Amino acid sequence: MLAAAARLASRGRPLSRPNPAVGCIIFKDGRVIGRGWTQDGGRPHAEAMALEQAGDAARGATAYVTLEPCAHRSERGPACSDLLVEAGLARAVIGAQDPDSRTAGDGMARLREAGIQAELLSLPEVEHSLDGYLTRASHGRPHVTLKLAMSLDGRIAMADGSSQWITGEAARAHVHSRRAMSDAILVGGGTWREDKPRLDVRLAGIEDRSPARVLLSRGVPPDGVKVINSPDQVAQLDGVQYLYVEGGAGAAASFLGADLVDRLEIYRAPIVLGDGLPALGDIHLASLEEAHGRWTLVETRQLGSDTFTAYRRTRQEI
Repeated sequence: MLAAAARLASRGRPLSRPNPAVGCIIFKDGRVIGRGWTQDGGRPHAEAMALEQAGDAARGATAYVTLEPCAHRSERGPACSDLLVEAGLARAVIGAQDPDSRTAGDGMARLREAGIQAELLSLPEVEHSLDGYLTRASHGRPHVTLKLAMSLDGRIAMADGSSQWITGEAARAHVHSRRAMSDAILVGGGTWREDKPRLDVRLAGIEDRSPARVLLSRGVPPDGVKVINSPDQVAQLDGVQYLYVEGGAGAAASFLGADLVDRLEIYRAPIVLGDGLPALGDIHLASLEEAHGRWTLVETRQLGSDTFTAYRRTRQEI
C-alpha cells in the first residue's frame, strides 16, 4: 500500500514545489477509503486530501503516507499530524522521516502521543518518489538526472554534427514526459548555439508543464534563461528539486566528472554511426576500478525500436 502511495505522489511532481510531492492512502476493512497527493503550490497536503475523501470513515483506519506528516502549523493550513489525530486513525505507516527541522520526528511523536500506532517502513519506491526533496535536504542541491540519446556504438551525432533524429517518435515523446516531471532543464552552451533547442514540453494536455531553462555557459544569458558557469553552481538554482540535464557531450561529461549525477537515463537507437561524435567527453576517471560499482539498473523498457534504460547511483556512492 505504501508503494501505491508513492505512485500517487508522482502526480504532484513537480507542481507541488516548493513542497515535496507526497502521497497518502487511507485503508480500512480491506478497502481504500481515501487517496490524496500534494496539490499545486504545495497545498493542500496529501493527508488533507485523503482525509477529506475518507470522511468519518477514517476513524479506526490506517494511513499510508510517503513522508512523515508535518508537525508545524502555518497560515496555509493546519499540521497534518493534527489532522490525522483529529480523524481518529488507529495506525500510520510512514515511508520516510521528514528532514525539515519543523517536523523531523515531531510528527510521528504527536501521532504516538495521541495513541496512534506510527511506524516507519522504508521502501525503494518511496525513497525514489522523494528524491528531489531528500537530495535538497541532504546535499543542498537538486536531484540531477542526465539524459543521453545515442546509437548502439555510443554516438550522439554524425561526424559532421547532424543528429536529428537519432531516436524515434516514441522515445522522443518519453523524453517530453520526463521533462514534464522536472523543475528545470539544462543544456550546454554549444548545444544551445548549434541546435537552438526549445527545451519545452510538447505533449498534448501538459504543454503548460515546461520546466525552467538553464544554460551551462560562461556567456551572456539569453532572455528567460538562467545561466550557471559550472555544475557546482546547481545549488544556486532556487526552488529546483529536479534538474534534467540533456547535453551535449561536454555538459554531460562535466556533470559526471563533478560526481553530480544521481540518475542516468539512456535512450539507445538500433543504429551504428561509426566515426561520429561520442556521447561523453573526458569524465576524469583515474582508473578502471573507479568506474565499477557506481550504477544500479532500475528500469528498462522498449520504446518503439529504441531501448530505454535508467540507472541510479549505488547507495554507497550517494
